[in-house]
Amino acid sequence: MTKPKLVASVLFTIPVPEPFDYAIEPDLDVQPGDYVLAPLGARQMRGVVWAVRDAGVQDEGRTLKTIEQQLPVPPLSASCRDFVDFVARYTCHLQSVVLRMVLSTPDALVPAPVQVSYARSPASPAKLTAAREKVLQACQSGSFGATELARRAGVSVGVIKGLAAAGGLTTTKASADQPFATPDLSLRGKTLTASQQHAADALVALNKGDAFAPALLDGVTGSGKTEVYFEALADVLARDETAQVLVLLPEIALTQDVLARFEKRFGAQPAQWHSERSMPQRRRVWREVAHGRARIVVGARSALFLPFANLRMIVVDEEHDNSFKQEEGVLYHARDMAVARAKMANAGIILASATPSLESLVNARSNRYAHMRLAARPGAAVLPPISTIDLREHSPGPGCWLSPPLLEAMDGTLARREQVLLFLNRRGYAPLTICRHCGERMKAPDSSTYLVEHRFSGRLVCHLTGYSRPKPKNCPACDAQDSLHPVGPGVERLEEEVRLRFPQAVTEVFSSDTMDGAEQVRSLIGRMEAGQIDILIGTQMAAKGHNFPNLTLVGVVDADMGLQGADLRAGERTYQTLVQVAGRAGRADRPGRALLQTHQPDHEAIAALCSGDREAFIGAELGLREDMGFPPYGRLAALVFSSLNEKEVDALSRRFVAAAPFVDGVDIWGPSEPPFAKVRGRWRRRVLVRSDRSIDLSALIAAWRSRIDLPRSIRLKVDIDPYSFL
Repeated sequence: MTKPKLVASVLFTIPVPEPFDYAIEPDLDVQPGDYVLAPLGARQMRGVVWAVRDAGVQDEGRTLKTIEQQLPVPPLSASCRDFVDFVARYTCHLQSVVLRMVLSTPDALVPAPVQVSYARSPASPAKLTAAREKVLQACQSGSFGATELARRAGVSVGVIKGLAAAGGLTTTKASADQPFATPDLSLRGKTLTASQQHAADALVALNKGDAFAPALLDGVTGSGKTEVYFEALADVLARDETAQVLVLLPEIALTQDVLARFEKRFGAQPAQWHSERSMPQRRRVWREVAHGRARIVVGARSALFLPFANLRMIVVDEEHDNSFKQEEGVLYHARDMAVARAKMANAGIILASATPSLESLVNARSNRYAHMRLAARPGAAVLPPISTIDLREHSPGPGCWLSPPLLEAMDGTLARREQVLLFLNRRGYAPLTICRHCGERMKAPDSSTYLVEHRFSGRLVCHLTGYSRPKPKNCPACDAQDSLHPVGPGVERLEEEVRLRFPQAVTEVFSSDTMDGAEQVRSLIGRMEAGQIDILIGTQMAAKGHNFPNLTLVGVVDADMGLQGADLRAGERTYQTLVQVAGRAGRADRPGRALLQTHQPDHEAIAALCSGDREAFIGAELGLREDMGFPPYGRLAALVFSSLNEKEVDALSRRFVAAAPFVDGVDIWGPSEPPFAKVRGRWRRRVLVRSDRSIDLSALIAAWRSRIDLPRSIRLKVDIDPYSFL
């Protein structure tokens, strides 16, 4: 323990309310952003220096512990520290919990492991056994690690090391985490059309000043948005040899095809950051980003929290996509936080979409964002015509889900040897299983959620909590035998109908339940691109960014599905989804079309889609939002209380609302029971808060929450800008 001359405030990744103060020994040159090892209680903890100050009056009489060690990693930039502070304030979470998202790979804070490679030596050892002969034969084609070389030769690792000791193999030591290939900025992209070149030039000009420059790249499906923003990325990378760029994509859009496009344009694979990366892969990316050696990063929403050394541009592709909203832990929307991060780093940001969010459109129309439009597809490809099939007039047969007009269109498409995509955003075989004898609906035992039948696995699954069980022979309520009946279609049930109707067609299902990892996704996409699949039945996974040249018919089985409920974004979300899935058709030189089965052909979202009148839909939707004071004209927050005891959570949530501050321009609704009143054994109550845009809603809720001490048995989840109302 020492009396301080300089004091460092160190933020750790455990849930503590603020940084801790430590004395800095004279032999340490500690600066803000440094990663350090410091004692916390009985443990040595890794943390980040958040501030350094001279010891002052407030430190008199204090005896502080000292920082033990600086870790060999470049410091966390000031803009990234500001970003952590901002996210914590905005989402009403602790700084330390947000910092944990930055330090998600603690192994990257220590030197990378050293890897030993073995290669054949020019000299031959005096004693050559049969096993050693196998090793020398196996390493003729190059150098390998001990485990890999032993596998190739069919021997033990001990044979490898013995042969090296005898002089038959040379050894090379290198870091296990090699730098990523440097982008080749001499490569040229595809030849752009006049409208694409105009948009690309505008983006390049916008970012010449190396300052915060937000832009909305608004282009119809297949219009070449990726090639346009590639030009902006290339310009940023060429102007500053230390510049780094980040491209955020929805996780399911991170396909091999997308990565191959980056490699073709820049001559190097980008660094990838998403949930399927292994811990060694994530460690390598984190370290290379921190050192500034990973210049192009492509990732899912959490890539926003990587410790970039010199972040100069962010692209949020498919910026409208709901998967950019984080629904667990720190609740944030990656699109909005990306804009904040770009502003703090004085970097450019491009939001790209065929169906921009209303928030982004309003920002563009208010001149807060530059707005670039791509209204047509290049070359011979044209947008597909979209029409409805009114299910009130063209009802499918009993137990069927495909209407006669859609079946007829599928017949004609297959006869021309073209491909069909059937879209139904519902996994499994049936969304509900009911007892025909007593009416019992199968639910998860600890949640008020229905179990979805999965016929291919023979199980009933809760898609919210992950609970599953084998489908029973008898009803659990009345014990009636063989009485459990599936209600409604999922993609598996649709596949069953398609195989009966088109037995000669090659049919596959594209769903997260049927795809076991990225390799299977890549394989299916490859077969579809090669024309080896006739009918693809897909959920949301099939609607995102894929380019199938021979796909000419898209059939939407239930276009009304997203319109139910009290979700304020239901119409917008439905419109976006239908535009995206319809846009899969006719992307090459063969014209395509889309057919939407619906009971509501006159709904404004569906009618606007069919007429191609996007402005009419946007105008109606924005008018309704403005009248209600909802985003983007107001702000929303959801407070969700939960407890194992229903009476406790009901009483506490009511007491919490009674303690609300009285502020003009703020409306409070609830507490009320959400659609899923019980999840994972915990009873839930929800409070919805609406405020005018001029009010700092995050600060208001933080102050409100400080008025009441919540018992440990109660959990409170604060969701600023909620996207889920379940």
